[in-house]
Amino acid sequence: MSDSTPARSGRMTVARRGFLKTTGAAALSAGVFSELAAKESVSANEKLKILCVGTANRAAANVAGVKSQDIVGLCDVDKNYLTRAAKQFPDAKQYADYREMIADMSDTADAIVIGTTDHHHAPASLRAINAGLHCYCEKPLTHTVEEARIIAEAAKKKGVATQLGTQIHAGDNYRRVVEIIRAGALGDIKEVHVWVGKGWGGGELPTKADPVPEYLDWDLWLGPAPKRPFAAGRYHPAQWRRWWAFGGGTLGDMGCHFMDLPFWALDLRHPVSVEADGPTPHPETCPLGLVVHYKFPKRGDLAPVDLTWYDGDRTPREVAGERVPGSGVMFVGSEGKMYANYSSYRLFPRDKFADFQPPEPTIPRSIGHHDEWIKACKEGTPTTCNFDYSGALTETVLLGNVAFRAGKQLDWDAKNLTATNAPEAQQYVGKDYRQGWEVSAEA
Repeated sequence: MSDSTPARSGRMTVARRGFLKTTGAAALSAGVFSELAAKESVSANEKLKILCVGTANRAAANVAGVKSQDIVGLCDVDKNYLTRAAKQFPDAKQYADYREMIADMSDTADAIVIGTTDHHHAPASLRAINAGLHCYCEKPLTHTVEEARIIAEAAKKKGVATQLGTQIHAGDNYRRVVEIIRAGALGDIKEVHVWVGKGWGGGELPTKADPVPEYLDWDLWLGPAPKRPFAAGRYHPAQWRRWWAFGGGTLGDMGCHFMDLPFWALDLRHPVSVEADGPTPHPETCPLGLVVHYKFPKRGDLAPVDLTWYDGDRTPREVAGERVPGSGVMFVGSEGKMYANYSSYRLFPRDKFADFQPPEPTIPRSIGHHDEWIKACKEGTPTTCNFDYSGALTETVLLGNVAFRAGKQLDWDAKNLTATNAPEAQQYVGKDYRQGWEVSAEA
C-alpha cells in the first residue's frame, strides 16, 4: 500500500515521544478555558514528528500550517495529490490507507493532522488517539453525533493534545466579540441568529457507474461508507458534502465555523430541544436550504438561549430588523443587538452605540491556530478548540441534520445521546460501518 520512500532519519527517542504524549494530560482534559499552568517544555526547538491524512484542498492548508515541524508521513487515496505533496516533503513515507500509516508509524510519530472528507474524520481520529497520537482534525469533528462523543471521550482518556480546524477561532475579531458579550454590553442574550448563504445539497443518486480513475483508490475513499459505484464529478474531489453518506450539507460544512462564536461567547454546551424546517428530506442528499431552531437551557446566571440557524435558499436578508450580509451572527440582547462575522462587528441601535468603547482585551492574541496545537503537543498547554469543546459544538451542529431527517422536533437528552420523544431519530444519531472501519467506545 505504501511505497519505498524512506522516512526521515534522526527520529526522537521513544522516551521523548512518551513524555510528549503524557505531559500536561490533566491540563489538556480540563476544558477549553482551562487556566492550568503550562508544563515545562521538552524543547521549544525540537520538532514534532507529524503524520498528515489528506494532502490537497483544505488538507493542503493544514499541511502548510504544520510544515514548521517534521512531516514524516503522508496519506492520500488520490495518487496525484499524494505525489504533489511528496515533492514538498520527499523524506515522508507515503500511504493510501491511514490505518496502515498509523499502525506502521505510531511508535515513532507524535501527532497527526486529519483533513479528509467528513466520514473519515472519526475513523482516523479514533485510531490515532488510541495509538497515543496528538490529533488535529478539520471541522466538523465527526460525521455523526455519536462519533463526536466517542472521539471527545477517547481524547480525554488518552490525554492527548487536540484541536478542531475552526481556524476563524484564532482571529482577533472573534475574541473581541466574546469580550463585549461577556462584559454585558448587550444585556441578557436570549436570542441568537446564525446564517450562511451557501447551499450544499440536491441531486439524485447516479444510475450508472463510471470507470474509476487510475490515480484514485475508490474503495479506500469510501472507507466506512457502504459500497457504491464511482460516478465522475459527483463525489471526488469537491461534491461529497451534498451526500449524507459522506458529509452534512451546509450545516455540516459551515456550522462549526459560525456557531463557534455564540458557543464561545455564551458558554453554550448542549441544546435541550432541536427542530428543523426544510424541504422534504431526501434519503441520499442534503437540503439546498435549512432552518434549525435550537433551545439551550440556563447556564449558571446566564439566561436560556434560542439559537436559529439558516442556510442556502433559506438564508435571510433581514435579521432582528436589520439588513444583513450573506453570512454572519446576530446576538439579540435586552440592551441592544450585535452583528458579527469573522472580521468585523456592528452594534445596534447605531445611535445608542455611537460612542461605544469596547472593554479592554482579556483574551490573549492567538499565536496561530495550528501553532497553538503544536505548542500544546510539546508543552501540555491548553488549546482553545480542543475536542471537549469542539465535540459538544459538533454534536449540536449535527443534531440539526438529525432533526431534519427525522422530521420531528427533538427533546434532547444529551447525557444519553437520545431524543426522548422521537425514537425514530436514533438511526441518524449514529451509523453502521463497513468491516474494518468501525468507530466505537470499545474500538
